[in-house]
Amino acid sequence: MHYEVRKIMHLTELKVSCTCVRVPVVRSHSISVSCHFDTHISVEQARAVIAAAPGCRLADDLENHIYPMPLDTSDQDLVFVGRIRPDLTDENGLCLWCCGDQIRKGAATNAIQIAELLLQ
Repeated sequence: MHYEVRKIMHLTELKVSCTCVRVPVVRSHSISVSCHFDTHISVEQARAVIAAAPGCRLADDLENHIYPMPLDTSDQDLVFVGRIRPDLTDENGLCLWCCGDQIRKGAATNAIQIAELLLQ
């Protein structure tokens, strides 16, 4: 997509980061996230942090067709994170894709986790 935008707009140096998705979905929500940091964070560093994060499951192996998909995240509290790649518009940025069950994680589990933090 980013090559096509450059071609259409005749701006070969235009910085664009894109995420393509297909819809519809039955239950889980998905989001495209652009993260911008004060210093450079490598894709490998991000993978390690996400893999160790409670409530997250790293799903980031494009060669083997492993990436977050709404179908895989229904009826659980985990948020799947993958498609981690450099943001082409920011040298200190990363783009990633997240999927999670909006009822279980998005509403119920988040409410409980927030209440637990407030009680600490």
